[in-house]
Order: sequence, then C-alpha cells, then structure tokens
Amino acid sequence: MSLHDDAVRVLKEYADQEELRGLYLDHLASHPDGMWKPCEAGHVTASALVIDPSRGQVLLTLHRKLRMWLQMGGHCEPGDATVEAAALREATEESGIAGLTLLPGGPVRLDRHPIPSPCNWHLDVQYAALVPPGATEAISDESLDLRWFPYAEVGDVADDSVVELLRRTLERL
Repeated sequence: MSLHDDAVRVLKEYADQEELRGLYLDHLASHPDGMWKPCEAGHVTASALVIDPSRGQVLLTLHRKLRMWLQMGGHCEPGDATVEAAALREATEESGIAGLTLLPGGPVRLDRHPIPSPCNWHLDVQYAALVPPGATEAISDESLDLRWFPYAEVGDVADDSVVELLRRTLERL
C-alpha cells in the first residue's frame, strides 16, 4: 500500500470534521502527488502533539521559520510507510525523545492552513504522542526552542489550532 493509499484509508476511517475530511479526500483524488511537498495545490503533512499526562504538560517547539509555538510535525517522506509513521517520525526527530507512542484511535484532528507560495496549503493530519517515563527532550535544527507547557498555559503561547489539538487530545485521554 502506498502512503497516498494509506492517507485515503486513514481519512475514510476518521469519523470527525466531515467537511474538512471530504476536502482532504477530494484533494488526494485529484492529486496523485498530494502527499508530497512539490504539489503546489497543497499537500498532506503529519504532526503530533507530544504530551506527558503524568505531568499535565505538552512539549511545544518554537518553529524556526514561523516563529510560533507548535506541535511537532512536517512533510511526509518517501520512507514513511503510513501517515502515522510520518507523524511519529516527525515527533521523534523534533522532540529528540525516543520511545514515543501515538495515542490509539487514529488522528486526533485535521487542520488545513495556508502556507507561502509556491504551495498553497498544508493539509495536516494531527495525532498525539505519549512520552515514555523518564523521557528527555533535545532540540532539533528545525527549532529555536523546545519547552514543556502546562495544559493551562498552552493558550497563552500557541495559536487556536494547537489549543484545539490539546483539547481534543485531552478528551481522548
């Protein structure tokens, strides 16, 4: 199964955000290259909110280019067998934490956001990743900073999409 096929399967199984889910599926039906960064009409990305429920905190990255506090995530790569694998790879690379596990049940939410030309949109498939006991984070080249935030402080530093991702993650926990 190709990554494109896996994304279609994941989206068909996702039972929320019907209108946005339909937009993602239409995009993939119209764009065989819709998983990849060169697709100028937009492309699917994968991300994960790194969360430590035992401490009531989430790990956010201060994105180097966007200069915003965000969840870990980014572009799919040819070596990613699944959208889940892409999200887990991105979360591991950007957090420096080995042994992350995705919260069961598939994506937590979808988020479509504009990006600069030549591409127009990121169609982000968002997961939540749980940290193993004793995990230690390490900043990556893609970040200006990496920091743990208590749940209640996320709204003070992050945009509405991250706040909504946290809200939906906590509902699933």
